[in-house]
Amino acid sequence: MSDASEKARPGLLRSSALVGSMTMISRVLGLLRDIVIAAFIGASANADAFFVAFKIPNFLRRLFAEGAFSQAFVPVLADYKEQGAHDAVQALVDRVAGVLGGTLLLLTLITVAASPIVAAIFAPGFVSQPEKFQLTADMIRITFPYLLLISMTGFCGAILNSYGRFAVPAFTPVFLNLSLIFAATVASPWFDEPVFALAWGVFFAGIIQLLFQLPSLYRLDLVPRPVFDGKDEGVRRILKLMIPALFGVSVSQINLLLDTVLASFLPTGSVSWLYYSDRLAELPLGVFGIAIATVILPNLSAHRAAAREDQFASTLDWAMRSVLLIGLPAALALILLAEPILITLFQYGALTPTDVDMASLSLRAYSLGLIAFMLIKILAPGYYARKDTATPVKIGIIAMAANMVMNLAFVLPLLWYFNVGHVGLALATSASAWLNAGLLLRGLLKQGVFTWQPGWGAYILRLFAATSAMTAAVLLLGEGADVWLDWSWQRRSLEILLVCGAGIAAYLLAHVLCGTRMRHLRAPGAV
Repeated sequence: MSDASEKARPGLLRSSALVGSMTMISRVLGLLRDIVIAAFIGASANADAFFVAFKIPNFLRRLFAEGAFSQAFVPVLADYKEQGAHDAVQALVDRVAGVLGGTLLLLTLITVAASPIVAAIFAPGFVSQPEKFQLTADMIRITFPYLLLISMTGFCGAILNSYGRFAVPAFTPVFLNLSLIFAATVASPWFDEPVFALAWGVFFAGIIQLLFQLPSLYRLDLVPRPVFDGKDEGVRRILKLMIPALFGVSVSQINLLLDTVLASFLPTGSVSWLYYSDRLAELPLGVFGIAIATVILPNLSAHRAAAREDQFASTLDWAMRSVLLIGLPAALALILLAEPILITLFQYGALTPTDVDMASLSLRAYSLGLIAFMLIKILAPGYYARKDTATPVKIGIIAMAANMVMNLAFVLPLLWYFNVGHVGLALATSASAWLNAGLLLRGLLKQGVFTWQPGWGAYILRLFAATSAMTAAVLLLGEGADVWLDWSWQRRSLEILLVCGAGIAAYLLAHVLCGTRMRHLRAPGAV
């Protein structure tokens, strides 16, 4: 390995830790938000309607702001930075802001005007329930402008990430959580239908998050001044990469949205059960998986622009090891502690013990695919940093088709025989994620872009020993779900902290005893 590579890795570790810590604050507040929402609306028909209205712009946000757009924009921006001309970078930012903002403004206006049609498309099962359907359509009118606001926020965040300013974009989601907590606890009495407070909370959160980014961009002298110029060379390069990338990088999100569509036909509460379980699975994915992906994309793009192929491969290897280091124990913990975690966090107010049982089943199903979800986040940049959009598109289509087939294969039997059709949706999503991740990895290996660095055998053994120790500690200290239901929230909180703390301590201690050291986290090639 070169000296440059050796120096890069600690930078990646520190940057990932920074993004992860900022994201952790956001996710903890996100959990508090979901606790408040669960107590406020539970898994009722109103809850199903809000979650659909919120999920539509949130899903599209992940395409335009965090997914395909970011994967297309950052490599092009890296090329402009490599050329060293600030005026050229500013011109690119201005024109991308104009085209992205103008397109999303038009989409927002159309969607707001046609909200009943949108509701029928994304939740067709609600059509037979007029009140639930109308409530969903009304809330879509309020929540959908969030797409425009948060996509522009994501655009600003991509610029900041490219210049190594990771903290502000990572902290920004905190304001969505604070806004929704305020809406549920303070603003809800102001409305005849209290659930509308949550919809307006989403809207105002978008405004606040966008404004929060602007001072940091001002310090870089890169505040966007929108210019609509679809013929600009940089814009056309981004669009060329972005359009096919919509499928390649966002397959897991599309699969989750398909789950929502199908869940609308299942018993009332199914959408909410999937929401609560997905939120918990998203915690480690957001804190660690997306944090690592956020950090490596600018690095991969810079390595590619400077033809540093060895550093490119070692960065991907480092990312894979980091994902397994966190993802494996996180997935096992969610499987082992599904009921206790859900009871501790959500089983208050409107959410019933039956809701907890149902959500725990789908949480376990999502957890089976957690590592795959993380791997997709770090493997896709390996293609897009090299401006290869065709391969992820093909893989994405295969994974989507497989997910649709598996939805029918899993949902119908589980619905008919056990009345848990929503679990089949989660299982299909996890299985298709593994297919997607496996094909992405195979492609990188075949192209010679990714190569296994030395030390993987020892690394796997350390992981196995550490996760075994953690599992033993959790099983030894854990209590049955019925016992947790009888405890106060204080006792629940104390017990979950004790069990999780013991599991983490056992995991870390086993790693240390097996020889894991900080240098192994910084240098993928060390044994």
